[in-house]
Amino acid sequence: MPISDPWFYLAAVPAILIAGISKGGFGGGIALIAVPLLALVIPPAQAAAIMLPILLVMDAIGVACYRRLFDVAALRAMLPGALAGVAAGGLAFGLLSAATMRLIIGVIALAFVASYAFGGGARQVARRPSAWLAAVCGALSGFTSTLAHAGSPPAQIYLLPLRLDKTVFVATSVILFAAVNVAKLVPYALLDQLGPTNLGTAVLGTPLAALGMALGLKLHHRIDPATFYRLCYVFVALTGVKLIYDGLA
Repeated sequence: MPISDPWFYLAAVPAILIAGISKGGFGGGIALIAVPLLALVIPPAQAAAIMLPILLVMDAIGVACYRRLFDVAALRAMLPGALAGVAAGGLAFGLLSAATMRLIIGVIALAFVASYAFGGGARQVARRPSAWLAAVCGALSGFTSTLAHAGSPPAQIYLLPLRLDKTVFVATSVILFAAVNVAKLVPYALLDQLGPTNLGTAVLGTPLAALGMALGLKLHHRIDPATFYRLCYVFVALTGVKLIYDGLA
């Protein structure tokens, strides 16, 4: 049976909508806020388990919309490391506290934004970072995504400096995390996180997932590229602050 606590759904409605809008329109920057919101009323591991099928529904919609628009080179560079990170995250599940992971990711995210803000910001030209950075960011993304669906900041550290077209940027992020989330089914199933209660609760959230993605897609096409990239960096900064707060709290 799905969760019946009304307080859970009070947190779940905004969590799922925000995640959908972020994934559908902005590359997933603040989608990671979903697990901390749900963790206010249920255990963090259960929150992550409930969100995984919901994220897969969002991924299916995103892949259908963006499947021919992603940057092939960026995806090839990051995906092997991301899949290795999923495997490592599955092994570390329950060993490394969620608070520690949030703190680490938050510090990395803020350092990245600070580098952008004080290093020329929008005046910087597009550049393709090195292969080792793609591997590291991919691995961190897969690892942190497995533990808390918080893989977006490491991925954006690699993707944002590419200065891709905004639609290509979102498409690449969508395809990357679609693959990562499918891979995460294996460790989550082996860890017995996909039982009837969690799956039943996730099914109830799928209409909100579709609505959030639709809203995100609409917003994506209404925002000019310069504003889009500024918003992406703002989202990374806000999620960094949120993660640090959660880690310390």
